[in-house]
Amino acid sequence: MTTGRSAMQEVAPKLAEIAADTLFGDVWERPGLSKRDRSLITVATLIALYRTGQLPGHIGRALDNGVTKEEIGELVTHIGFYAGVPCAAQAAGIIKGVYDSR
Repeated sequence: MTTGRSAMQEVAPKLAEIAADTLFGDVWERPGLSKRDRSLITVATLIALYRTGQLPGHIGRALDNGVTKEEIGELVTHIGFYAGVPCAAQAAGIIKGVYDSR
């Protein structure tokens, strides 16, 4: 996510500011859901919408927020039936890359 944020700061600094302040400064900090739950929701949404560029950073964040590799595997399996096997298969390769780099 750092690379994406750096590019966003250079290309669209106001968007980077709003994302930092509102999304990560407010939405992610709200008490209604744990960061762990927010990570599960975010990863599932990114897989379903085929937003592969954002997926590595959020997989790392999910692991840091206490989501286990087994839970991520279950998420990929589950989402494969709702978003399609191609989305899940693409995500699996990206996720393995994150695991390998940690």
